[in-house]
Amino acid sequence: MGLRHDDAAPSRPLAGTRPPHHDPRFLALIVLGGAVGTSARAWLETAFAAPAGTWPWVTFWINVAGAFLLGFLLEALARTGPDRGRRRLARLGLGTGVMGGFTTYSTFAVETALLAGDGAAWLALGYALATVVLGLTTAWLGFEAARAVTRGAVTSGSAR
Repeated sequence: MGLRHDDAAPSRPLAGTRPPHHDPRFLALIVLGGAVGTSARAWLETAFAAPAGTWPWVTFWINVAGAFLLGFLLEALARTGPDRGRRRLARLGLGTGVMGGFTTYSTFAVETALLAGDGAAWLALGYALATVVLGLTTAWLGFEAARAVTRGAVTSGSAR
């Protein structure tokens, strides 16, 4: 993807400061973002619920779209500078919070198990494989889209 591992690594905290995962402000941002993402997912799952024993389209498209958006966000942030300032807030609030709450591995796993348990083993297998393959593909497409959009972007140490 054009970046070295150390380019995308989170910055180390300064001496005397608490690490980001111990900072209550960052944790609150993640919780708030998670509430937004989970609420959006719950609304979509309720509004467009699939009948039992059928392909869980809502969860499928939520996870596929989330993979694309997360791939785009993380690549765009990594390509535009170090993980601090507004980039860190965007990564934590939008990436970990909103996208973490919006996408759902647990619902995907439960729906797969329910399909298999209801005698739709081939449907369950297809759902599982399609979700993983299309999720990886759209995450890659998100990376590539971010690369195209941020081509030539400033990668200085300044927080935007």
